[in-house]
Amino acid sequence: MNIDGLSLAPLVGELNTALTGGRIDKVFQPDSYSLLLWVRQPGENLRFFLSANPERPKLLITTTIPENPAVAPNFCMLLRKHLEDGRIASIEQHSLDRIVNINIDVRGERGRIFTKRLVIEIMGKYSNIILLQDNSIIDSIKRVSAHVSRHRQVLPGKEYIYPPGQDRLNILDIDSTRFVTQVLAAPATSLSKAIIATGIGLGPLTARELAWRGGFSPDICINDLDTADIGALSEAVTSIAGQLKNGLAAPTVVVEGKDKPLAIAAFVPEHLKQYNLHHFSTMSAAVDFFDKFKGRPTLPAKEILTKLLAAEIAKLTRKHAVLTEELSQAENADELRKCGDILMANLYSIIPGADKQAFLDIYSETSAAQEVSITLNPALSAIENAQQYYTKYNKAKRSEEHLTGQLQECRTDITYLESIAVALSHAGASAEINEIRQELVTAGYIKTADKRRLSAAPVAPLSVITTDGFTVIIGKNNRQNDLVTFKQARPDDIWLHTKDIPGSHVIIRGENREISPQAINEAAQLAAYYSKSRQSASVPVDYTKRRYVRKPSGAKPGFVIYDHQNTVYVTPEEALIGKLLNPQ
Repeated sequence: MNIDGLSLAPLVGELNTALTGGRIDKVFQPDSYSLLLWVRQPGENLRFFLSANPERPKLLITTTIPENPAVAPNFCMLLRKHLEDGRIASIEQHSLDRIVNINIDVRGERGRIFTKRLVIEIMGKYSNIILLQDNSIIDSIKRVSAHVSRHRQVLPGKEYIYPPGQDRLNILDIDSTRFVTQVLAAPATSLSKAIIATGIGLGPLTARELAWRGGFSPDICINDLDTADIGALSEAVTSIAGQLKNGLAAPTVVVEGKDKPLAIAAFVPEHLKQYNLHHFSTMSAAVDFFDKFKGRPTLPAKEILTKLLAAEIAKLTRKHAVLTEELSQAENADELRKCGDILMANLYSIIPGADKQAFLDIYSETSAAQEVSITLNPALSAIENAQQYYTKYNKAKRSEEHLTGQLQECRTDITYLESIAVALSHAGASAEINEIRQELVTAGYIKTADKRRLSAAPVAPLSVITTDGFTVIIGKNNRQNDLVTFKQARPDDIWLHTKDIPGSHVIIRGENREISPQAINEAAQLAAYYSKSRQSASVPVDYTKRRYVRKPSGAKPGFVIYDHQNTVYVTPEEALIGKLLNPQ
């Protein structure tokens, strides 16, 4: 959430109105940086999400429920002990800084009410969430020791101290002329830097907007401005500050093109009108839009496995190219044998000491005599030159057999890893990612001292219902593919898979009914959707009865052979896929 303190102010006001008086029913910690508070208000339950993620810190009321770990982290357990059943007394912003205090009344011994404070600091890589009581730190989601910061430690038992920079001016509390006068007296070189250095909670976006509304370049040198320019800058400050003071925020998200959010503000950034400006009635809606537009961050474990797979596939692809070249050379072995035969037929005509000589080609299929030039070793006799060609021939033939086997194994490994990469790209839950990691451990691509299988319960395959009532089961990784095909499917069920493309095994349950063409088409779209060709058109999908699908002995997970198949070409329709995966 790229938001400065000025635009944070109306968001905090909205959160205070929506959440004050609510009871904290549950506390979750979806990841190392984030908290989810379930707040119960009369007639509704609200999900208050706070994140100190260094790349995307934020707080908002969300409709999305993030996945939670099987075992709650220590900080989450601490918050449950201190905050559950507490009531939110107020949510307030500290000055105009990116610091929000969430005051929570909890009942202690003998019914006494204590106020505890949850502080979220939205400051990029320094973001943090801290639990306080009487301004003493109970704990934080990220501890900051003296080794990290000599000036401000965030550790249990320490007194909480606000971050530096609190002595700057609040443009919502002072006269705009006084503020501009201080800006012009700032030591900064450019106007935008002087605005940021003078006002608390003013980021680069607001500074550039103030300069633009005043009619100046944000990079203009302060020394080039004089008292005559105070009026223009004062009007620019008033146009934004006055609007926010009167509760007339204009929440706006700036988007470049169709899918690249640039900024979010509580006012209309007029200097960015060349981009697409999306307007909202509340800051909460703007933040929610911006957050969803940016997309969920990749899970760290998923990102690590993605990089590992990409590196392994790239290595195997290079190996495949080398083996192909070596095999191409080995396949010329017959030419070596022919040279040996020609030399044996012309032993007495070979010139001693010659390094090359032309002979009649005894293998020529034309009526006219043809000559072939053969390279010779001058240090060898005629018979030794012939024997050398036979030796090279025998070695090349043996190499060809070996290289053919290596090349096939290399192709199999590439196909196998591509199938895992496709499964990983579709995995959204940590349990699914753990299954894929365990498969890579078992296959030897990840080295680990613990060879035992993960103790987490396996993830069930995806199950959906077609529009005409047939059950479709989808394996989302190789373990699930083997499970749905060889454990859950019956012989007369229909089995589907993208033709020669890594993807999921899909089963349509017959249940003693004739499976309809519509069900086959929808299942084929699901097979294409959960494959490497998700974004492609006219994806070929093979389908056959499960009885015709077999797993060769010793084959890798997810690998099968099949026959009696038909092929249908489909293009995954987002609307249909969404309806099947999320039925109303």
